[in-house]
Amino acid sequence: MKIGLLDFQETALAELRAKLKQARDVASVEDPQALSFSAPTGAGKTIVMTALFENILFGAGGFGEPEFEPQPDAVILWISDMPELNEQTLRKILHTSERIPFGRLVTVQSWFDRERLPGGHIFFMNTQKLGSDKLLTKKGDGRQYSLWETLTNTARAIPDRFYVIIDEAHRGMRRSGKEEKKARTILQRFLLGSTEDGLCRMPLVVGVSATPQRFENLLFGTTHTVYKVHVPPDAVRESGLLKDRISIHYPETPSRIQMALLGEAARRWRSVENGWGAYCKAEGEAPVRAILVIQVEDGTGKTLTKTDLATCLNTLEEAIGRSLKEDEVAHTFNGQGDLLIGDRRVRYRETSRIQEDEAIGVVLFKMALSTGWDCPRAEVMMSFRRAQDHTYVAQLLGRMVRTPLARRVERDAALNDVHLFLPHYDRETVGAVIEDLQNGEEVPPAEVGDSREQVVLHRRKGTEEVFAAMGELVTYRVDAARKRSALHRLMGLGRGLTWDRVDGAALADVKQKIVEKMAHEAGRLRDRGMLAVRAGELTGADVKTLALDRETGAAQEKAEYRVEAASVDIDRHFQRAGRLLDGGEGLHKAYWRFRVEHGADIQEAKREVVVLAKDHEAMRRLEAFAEKEFDVRYEKYRPDIGKLREARRKDYEKLRLASGVPRDIPWCLPENIAFRRAPKAPEYERHLYLEEDGGFRAALGTWERGVLAEELADPQVIGWLRNLDRKDWSLEIPYRDAGTVKPMFPGLVVVRRDHKALLFDILEPHDPSRADNAAKAVGLAEFAEKHGRSFHRIQLIREGEGSDDKERYLRLDVGNDAVRKKVLAVEGNSGLDRLFQEKALTIHQE
Repeated sequence: MKIGLLDFQETALAELRAKLKQARDVASVEDPQALSFSAPTGAGKTIVMTALFENILFGAGGFGEPEFEPQPDAVILWISDMPELNEQTLRKILHTSERIPFGRLVTVQSWFDRERLPGGHIFFMNTQKLGSDKLLTKKGDGRQYSLWETLTNTARAIPDRFYVIIDEAHRGMRRSGKEEKKARTILQRFLLGSTEDGLCRMPLVVGVSATPQRFENLLFGTTHTVYKVHVPPDAVRESGLLKDRISIHYPETPSRIQMALLGEAARRWRSVENGWGAYCKAEGEAPVRAILVIQVEDGTGKTLTKTDLATCLNTLEEAIGRSLKEDEVAHTFNGQGDLLIGDRRVRYRETSRIQEDEAIGVVLFKMALSTGWDCPRAEVMMSFRRAQDHTYVAQLLGRMVRTPLARRVERDAALNDVHLFLPHYDRETVGAVIEDLQNGEEVPPAEVGDSREQVVLHRRKGTEEVFAAMGELVTYRVDAARKRSALHRLMGLGRGLTWDRVDGAALADVKQKIVEKMAHEAGRLRDRGMLAVRAGELTGADVKTLALDRETGAAQEKAEYRVEAASVDIDRHFQRAGRLLDGGEGLHKAYWRFRVEHGADIQEAKREVVVLAKDHEAMRRLEAFAEKEFDVRYEKYRPDIGKLREARRKDYEKLRLASGVPRDIPWCLPENIAFRRAPKAPEYERHLYLEEDGGFRAALGTWERGVLAEELADPQVIGWLRNLDRKDWSLEIPYRDAGTVKPMFPGLVVVRRDHKALLFDILEPHDPSRADNAAKAVGLAEFAEKHGRSFHRIQLIREGEGSDDKERYLRLDVGNDAVRKKVLAVEGNSGLDRLFQEKALTIHQE
């Protein structure tokens, strides 16, 4: 693939391969199999399916993943309900696949006439053509085979290699009941067969849908064995593929100030454009051109729309302080062509083409953005529609939450927001939009709410020294990356260091070290006599001959001889071993060259690779070696990695976290953070991040307020951070609870200046009635044991009776060696309670 898959997409792909492997082994016309792949809108289902197509045609496996044998002559048929959707899918496959060329992507036209679909190709077909194009589905006029016969012949000839993909994920949202019924009837022919048309049941069908119910409703009444792969919404949300927040702007009561609100939307669009410009320039990314989407009202009679389009464009120009460029505005009004609005030409553009047209900055539409709409550049939306259209507004907004870079932006939190302006809505009807978003097929961002409550906080002026020092601290990320083999991680690290010019020789050096370790393991097997035995099993087989006595029927063994493996058989094993060893990174070829250069026979070197890849102990030793080598190199280059641009740092972080056990990474705090609070929430001083007016407002818990008051009474305290749960920038500490590693997010981080040195404290006010108290205390103690030199105090805090018999905040400081040893040995919450009685201090006793 030309692009890397996100972890949840990799997981879905692995599940699809596993289920498909089971299904295709038994698939037949008589025993049809079906696989339901469902993932929320915006999850990148087409990208996952493209990767699956590559795996089907070219194979997959390795790096600890089960092998998936290639089927180079497989046939894939993609069916949707609209030609435009097929065209969009074809373009996306062409854009993202590294191995599927344009010549293998075929749109079935009326003149298509073949006995069977040729192997190694992906065909596209739509139900409209199947329902109306008699040239395609009937014989005659020079046609030898109807399409139904072609499909039946293909299904019977290669039932394990003919994949019918039914795209239920991109159906038009506003189809009539008649259109819906007709499309479903055609699709069900592929599942049920049609004797009248000469169509058999398709032996292997994959349904792609936003919810499991869509495809499974089609399966009702069929006898297919059904396999299911489902992507949960939380996995999509946590990946950074979707925006973090939708901020809804509306008047207190529905009003007539719609053009004034359009002006606000335009200014927000300009601000977002400027933000993307600054970010892309600083990070070396390709420019992102943000789009303002304007939904206008329907028209009456000969009037195109009730919305005054000329006034809209004038308002935009006044708000942004410049004239709109010639091709900057486009519309999607069907059947209109280019429009003349005032003295401006506004061109027509198909919805599926908007994303790729970088000249477009403003889009006018009515209801046409549902089908084929995939435009991550759409950042701001203004709707002139009335409140009764709230369900459709939510559906459209749900398609605007894809992040332009397919990842969360760390440097500027404002770029992780989508803005919706609704002049004809009030608090109640805005609530209906939010409810529709949360209950629809689209995955809403983590926060959907009132723009009055959603703010962006910026670093407090004069805290440069504090943030520079905090950059030396570490955090953890629990389950933040899909586990990968150490060989994969080491190869990725070497490739990255070379690509980023941190160490130009890193990839070659890493490969050489792995190859030398492979040679060492082969030598170990050779010394034990195992290499020759196992290699011999590959080079041939002993064949026995039995003679059958025709009179008695008895079989008698007559002779035994050996058949040597052909070189093509050894090559096949060699390529398979390469996939098992490293998933196609080329380590098997590197080892083969190394051995041949050192005098080994060509076939002997290949047999060694095959034996190594199948030997569990050898692979375990290789993994252990790669794990250690990765850690050494990562630590060596950690400072250099920290200086790279954001996207590259995230790639290294992902490799670091993919070991399957918690690993520390640098704690990188961004320039600004997203925050939510009530407009009249209490205000606190000395916070490290502030709103634009210089204040910090938050709704803290009772204990947090009390502990913070004690801290702020100390003049040495120069700053503090409200550490939110599960943010990219949060301080996260792992702890083990009932055998499972979980994350905790201490409530407060306090910064003090003591004799010109900066000291950092981790404070966690925690309710003692919770079952996780002892587990979290041990987690804090383990963190302190590893990283205590970077922090002054690491305290678990609870309210209790002090030595003066008054209610105080009792602090158990695991940064203290003696206390930490006792915490590490504590058994259960009752033991922790006793430890608090013995060792906890109030702030005045410290």
